[in-house]
Amino acid sequence: MSDLTLKQFQEQVSDLLLRHRSLLDVLSKTQQSSASMNRSVIKAITECGCINLQANKQPYPAELSLEDARAFAQSHVSGQLCENCVDAISVQLGKNLFYMSSMCNLLDLNMDAILEKESQKCTTLGIFNLS
Repeated sequence: MSDLTLKQFQEQVSDLLLRHRSLLDVLSKTQQSSASMNRSVIKAITECGCINLQANKQPYPAELSLEDARAFAQSHVSGQLCENCVDAISVQLGKNLFYMSSMCNLLDLNMDAILEKESQKCTTLGIFNLS
């Protein structure tokens, strides 16, 4: 397994980014890749059937503490992604990361710094980071 860092990936994307130098283009490609990622997950449910979705209201008893709520929260997903669906969804997640990195490059943002800041926020706010 590679020890590729976000910084290295961001630099690689910057070197490869020829067609999508316009921020507007990257914004639209990010939206398109997000939709494709969502569609891949939906296909795993509706076409392949390797996972099932049973969504309903989350069952939180009134006296439940925030710390204990995690045990009651449901993902609404049952089953396991098959190898084909793992591959398809992974490809779309990779494209999404590519365009996210492209946006960071065009706006002169550092993905490592963004990750660190978000991690600090999660550490500081803990369970109260309900965003």
